[in-house]
Amino acid sequence: MRDITVFSGSAHPELAEEICAHLGTPLHPVQINRFANDVLEVQLQANCRERDVYLIQPLVPPVQEHLVELLLMLDAARGASAARTTVVMPHYAYARSDKKDAPRISIGARLVADLMVAAGASRVLAMTLHSPQVHGFFSVPVDHLHALRELAAHFRRYDLSNTVVVSPDLGNAKEAAHFARLLGTGVAMGAKQRFSDDRVVISSVIGDVAGKDVIILDDEIAKGSTVIELLDRLRERDVRSVRVACTHGLFSADALDRLSALPEVQEIVCTNTVPPPKPTDKLTVLSIASALAEAMRRIHYGESVSALFSTS
Repeated sequence: MRDITVFSGSAHPELAEEICAHLGTPLHPVQINRFANDVLEVQLQANCRERDVYLIQPLVPPVQEHLVELLLMLDAARGASAARTTVVMPHYAYARSDKKDAPRISIGARLVADLMVAAGASRVLAMTLHSPQVHGFFSVPVDHLHALRELAAHFRRYDLSNTVVVSPDLGNAKEAAHFARLLGTGVAMGAKQRFSDDRVVISSVIGDVAGKDVIILDDEIAKGSTVIELLDRLRERDVRSVRVACTHGLFSADALDRLSALPEVQEIVCTNTVPPPKPTDKLTVLSIASALAEAMRRIHYGESVSALFSTS
């Protein structure tokens, strides 16, 4: 079996360290130089020849900077004769650009997938992609994990006898239904229409939520506009309490403060797929490092990964 060699870009080194601690393998250093003309140069500072190389890099702000870092690391690993190079990408920011829903717009998810493969990616390990079709944009194998088990383990600590899981839109309904099955609760969903990056309208909530303890489940929270709009509809239905859960807690601008300030929101739960924000009294951050480490171990030894990401 080839030796495993793990590197991390500058996007989330804390998560990379935690993953390597679970694997019992060192996180090897990467030297990133910036020239006077703003061009980046990457040097992987460990032997890659005939090794099973893993590059850990979520695409988080500044996204373009971290993407170029990742592409340069891939090129460096290929030039160093790595036997196989797996991109470990806990958050794929371009996954939201997955369809042509207006004239003359790019499909960034497909383009960036092609760039990674062209740069030398042999395989991709991702966590909670924005939509299922993004998986098909890659021409190399993709192992697509989710964080529902970690989230469910957290919420099982509460009394769920009067709880319903609510998806903000129909696109996330399958994940919400699976999450509800893990918790043994009912499920409901919002009827959402998006007009721009920060303007959404949820016209109604489909399902029984009146008087319920609600868990709002979404794949990511950036500006928080969808959750706030959904909360308006839930308030009209007289829900008893609200907890918010997501995999990718981006919380751009003042989104976390705005959500935390809402009196009906008792808790906001996210994972550390992206660097966590400054903590608040209502924020809980769960680690997905062990799940990613186990997936990397199974990939390395040629074992099945399906048990870790199956949604059946």
